[in-house]
Amino acid sequence: MNEFTGLSAFPLTPFKDDAVDERAFVGLVERLAEAGVDSITALGSTGSYAYLAPDERARVARLAVEHAGTTPVFVGVGALRTSQVLANVASAEEAGARGLLLAPMTYQPLTEDDVFELFHAVAERTELPVIVYDNPGTTHFTFTTDLYARIAQLPGIASIKIPGVPADPTKAREHVATIRAAVPEHVTIGVSGDASAATGLNAGCDVWYSVIGGTLPGPALAIIRAAQQSRAEDAVTESERLAPLWSLFAEFGGSLRVVAAIAEQLGLAPRRCLPLPIQGLSDAEWTRAAEVVAELGLGQ
Repeated sequence: MNEFTGLSAFPLTPFKDDAVDERAFVGLVERLAEAGVDSITALGSTGSYAYLAPDERARVARLAVEHAGTTPVFVGVGALRTSQVLANVASAEEAGARGLLLAPMTYQPLTEDDVFELFHAVAERTELPVIVYDNPGTTHFTFTTDLYARIAQLPGIASIKIPGVPADPTKAREHVATIRAAVPEHVTIGVSGDASAATGLNAGCDVWYSVIGGTLPGPALAIIRAAQQSRAEDAVTESERLAPLWSLFAEFGGSLRVVAAIAEQLGLAPRRCLPLPIQGLSDAEWTRAAEVVAELGLGQ
C-alpha cells in the first residue's frame, strides 16, 4: 500500500512554560498509533513547526518516530531559508522519518521560480519522499496547477497536499481531475481543510492530511474509511455530524486554536498549550468549544 494514502494525522506540538511538552506530545503520538491512523505527520502547521528552534524540531521528530510504532511518520521541514530547510531535512532523516512535508515559508513574497528551486534543492539532497504542502492560509503563497506539474516531475515527490476543495461535488471532482491530469500517476493528491475532506475524498483525493485526525482520530477515521469503501454518502454524513466543529473553525479563524482547546479539554495537552504569541481561545470561546465537544460526544 502506498504510504501517502489514507488518513495522515497532524498532531499538535503542545507547549508548557515556553517549552515543548514532550510528555503530552508523546501521548498524542501513541494515541494516534493505537487508533490505527495510516500515517502521522509531525511538525505540520498544526504542530506549530514555524515556532520551534532547530534543536526542538529535531527532538520532536525523534520522539514522533520512537513512539509511533509501525505507523509511518512524516516530518515537516519548512523554514525561511533553504539552508535551514536542508538542516531540518538532515534531522528528519536521522530521526528515521519516512517522508518529508515541505511548505514554502515566506517573509518576502516568493515567485514560482523561488518555490520550484526550493523543492529542487531538497530533491537533490534527500532520498526521502516529499509532500508538497500547499497551505496559503499560513504560508501566503498560492500554488498554481502548472507549478504542481513542474514540481511533481522532480525525483522523490510523492504527494501534493491541496487546500480545501469546492463544496459542490461536481466542481470538486473537476478540480481534483485537473490536478490529477497535470501530475504523474505515482503522486498522490491529498485534501486538507477538514470541513471539505469528505467532498475531496469522494472527488478522488487519495489522502486526507487532517487537523482533527491528530487529536480526534476516531471521527476522522470514520469519514475516510467510508470514502475508501465507496460509501460516499456515509462519508458526507459523518462529516456533516461534525458541522458544529467546522463552524467553530470558521468562526475562530481556523482550526489550530479550536483543536488545541479540545486537546486541553480532553487532558491531552496542558492549558494554554500553543506557543506564544498565539494566545489560544478566550475563556468564553474555550467554554463554547467544550460545549461542542460534549454535544458531539467527542470526549468519549
